Amino acid sequence: MTPSSSDNQHEGQSGRRQTPPPGSQAFGLAKRLIERLDATTYWAIVAVMALMTIFISLQVFWRYVLGSSIDSANELSRLFFVWAIFLAIPHGVKHGVHVGIDLFVMMMPETLREGLFRLTAGLSAVLMLMVMIGGWVATVDGWNHLMPTLPVTSAVYFIAVMVCGAHASLHLALLAWGGSTTWEANRP
Repeated sequence: MTPSSSDNQHEGQSGRRQTPPPGSQAFGLAKRLIERLDATTYWAIVAVMALMTIFISLQVFWRYVLGSSIDSANELSRLFFVWAIFLAIPHGVKHGVHVGIDLFVMMMPETLREGLFRLTAGLSAVLMLMVMIGGWVATVDGWNHLMPTLPVTSAVYFIAVMVCGAHASLHLALLAWGGSTTWEANRP
């Protein structure tokens, strides 16, 4: 697949023909690796959402039927919710579904718009690496602190931030490399 091949061109949002992302082997390998990471985190999201639902349901049953409660149910539910959110953020980055204001950008010529997209994706990748480093620092600082009802370090919340920062930075770096049509064929 080559970027100049007319078979691989398709219409963008503006109706003009856009060239798909680079067809190099390195780009294809990077994209496949990120797709595997996406599949893994997708199933991790499903698992933590299921665990969160189970613990909340058990807590409701224990409290209203048995007249007792599970001490750690709220904490575990919160932990699973935090992990689900931070694992899901890179999936939103992948397809650009996060809130953005693009009124000014949409008035630009398409070539300038694509260049600005790549620039902001690259800068955002650097920002997410900083978020990952911040998550690492918070994890190290909070490692000795335990959760109130569990014998588990409270740093597990910050590990989710680290994972999110690394995963999102990979997506953003790929978008900076391949451009706005990188995931066009995978759009939901």
